[in-house]
Amino acid sequence: MTTVEHAGHGEGEHTSRWPLVTAVGAAALYVGAGLALVGLDLVPAVLPAVLVGGGALGFVGGLAGWFAEAFLVDYWDEREDVYTGGMVLFLVSDVSTFLAGFVYYGFIRIGAWPPTELPPLLGSLVVVNTLILVASSLTLHYGHGALEAGNRRGFLAGLGVTTLLGVVFLGGQALEYYEFVTHEHFTLAGGAFATAFYGLTGLHGLHVTLGVVLLGITLGRALRGSFGPERDTSIRTVSLYWHFVDVVWILLVVVLYVGAVVG
Repeated sequence: MTTVEHAGHGEGEHTSRWPLVTAVGAAALYVGAGLALVGLDLVPAVLPAVLVGGGALGFVGGLAGWFAEAFLVDYWDEREDVYTGGMVLFLVSDVSTFLAGFVYYGFIRIGAWPPTELPPLLGSLVVVNTLILVASSLTLHYGHGALEAGNRRGFLAGLGVTTLLGVVFLGGQALEYYEFVTHEHFTLAGGAFATAFYGLTGLHGLHVTLGVVLLGITLGRALRGSFGPERDTSIRTVSLYWHFVDVVWILLVVVLYVGAVVG
């Protein structure tokens, strides 16, 4: 369990149940999805549906409670070790999720390549989107540094620009999907590579969406004056998450975009 001391609310400790709820929900979701794909002959058909539905509710509900507790409430004595450590553990578990997708793609590459006709993956849109996401990590790093230096204007500018760039990236990804589906007829049902492509990029897009929500929350709190040089735990944890999303995207571009065309 995660414990947090509340300054101004007595000397007791608050025990958070949300990380555990999130982990259990994610586990149920993954097990249900796995049974739906490969184990329908081993278990009743209703079991995967129950696990997926209940796991999804637990995962989303746990995240909502966790983030509300960590990012919405103004703790005047934030426990940096608790929330930073919790985010690191969450990201470590998240690596396994992306790794499963990369392993699936690796098995596809073992066979005849390409399995189907590939769309024009290395267009200007993916280059621009990559530059946008890399720039957003730089602006967030600048904003966090400005906060630690007591530069409130620079902090708000860096955080605001980062949030805007995240929204623009999501718009670029939606445009890319639109181009692929409508002009190239490259859909999720287009074969093994299409499944890997939309699965991995869609999972990453979901993470970016969550990151934009977190950035928006912290920006709203920043505008109310919630942060300072000694009170930056929420900014630090969001930065860890956002930089992780950035690194994963670069790996996706190298392996999924460049690797598919060059290989």
